[in-house]
Amino acid sequence: MPSAAKARFTPSVEHDDPLNARILAVSEDRIAGFVREPFRQIAAQSGVDLPIVLERIRAMVEAGTIRRVRQTLLATNLATGALVAWKVPPDRLEAAFDFMVQKDPFSGHVVLRSTDADIAGATYRLWTTLKVPMGTTTLEDHCELLSKKVGAERFRLMPAKGIFALGVGHVRRKSLEPGARAEEPARMIPVKTVELDEHAWRILVALKREFAPEEIVDSPWAARAGEAGVNYEAFCETAEDLNSRGIIGRFSTFLEHVKPSQSGVRVTRFNGLFHWAVPAGRELEAGGEVGRHEILTHCYWREGGPEFGNVNIMAVAHGTEKPRLLEHKAAIDDHLSAVGIPVRYTNVFWGGRSEIKPSEISPFAYREWREKAASL
Repeated sequence: MPSAAKARFTPSVEHDDPLNARILAVSEDRIAGFVREPFRQIAAQSGVDLPIVLERIRAMVEAGTIRRVRQTLLATNLATGALVAWKVPPDRLEAAFDFMVQKDPFSGHVVLRSTDADIAGATYRLWTTLKVPMGTTTLEDHCELLSKKVGAERFRLMPAKGIFALGVGHVRRKSLEPGARAEEPARMIPVKTVELDEHAWRILVALKREFAPEEIVDSPWAARAGEAGVNYEAFCETAEDLNSRGIIGRFSTFLEHVKPSQSGVRVTRFNGLFHWAVPAGRELEAGGEVGRHEILTHCYWREGGPEFGNVNIMAVAHGTEKPRLLEHKAAIDDHLSAVGIPVRYTNVFWGGRSEIKPSEISPFAYREWREKAASL
């Protein structure tokens, strides 16, 4: 029998371990904004001692259960962004997917999607999120360049007009019942752009870089201040100013929710991109009613255009069972009907092969990439 001391140094790395689940229920999406001691906040809210929090998060990162730990940004405020649907010939689809993942740092979520229904939009199999740093180029120009690289026949840009829900929290959402929702409608966060000077960008670049296991310590920002070339107090004050300007998102541990863990455990197996077309002029109301449902990790006002049934509300939900996700979707549909919001069209685009990475938003990185783009 191994001793208790020995077991301490081989902690469980599965997301469903009871102690890990307590940590993850907080660390996935409950630490809002910039905080100076994020791991202490996770410990306080989870009720798990700080040394154990640090040990478990490090172990899960090393095992791949957590794919990254980082300070997120509200990148829609720092770069022009959109959801992009790509129509790519079937024989070039996998290569296009690989290009977006491996060679375009400005494409974030890269997903192959399909629908149960035979609709016009079903021919758009490749979906990506895209951010183009301010002052560099346009979304259209970047997509035209990518189209030539991957052989896309068409693309549809769907920038967000407003955000109603944005979070992860896969562990916390596992036990939700269909229809679970907040007491009040979600408030829309408008999409706006903020310009930064070189000093702020230098700190922001250091702030957003993901943490290596050895960087998961009690005061993680001290080393980042040195990296940015400023003292700790100046680093934190700038980060707090950026937070007050609506640029900082969550401090988050991102689970590997697509691939199984080392022992074969999956966080999720299915993700659905839900579409609703509601009457023009009622997007704000409909987004609030959809976005209040707690199963959703994302909810946006986006315009899909005629090929996608003129949808204007889109949301994403994850789960381990497809029928259960459809129950959640049906509960949202029923709620929209109950509050008197007509839905002219609705559909689900199911995610298949996918890779998730943060979109690069640095204008310096974009200019360097564009210089090398011809050789990609």
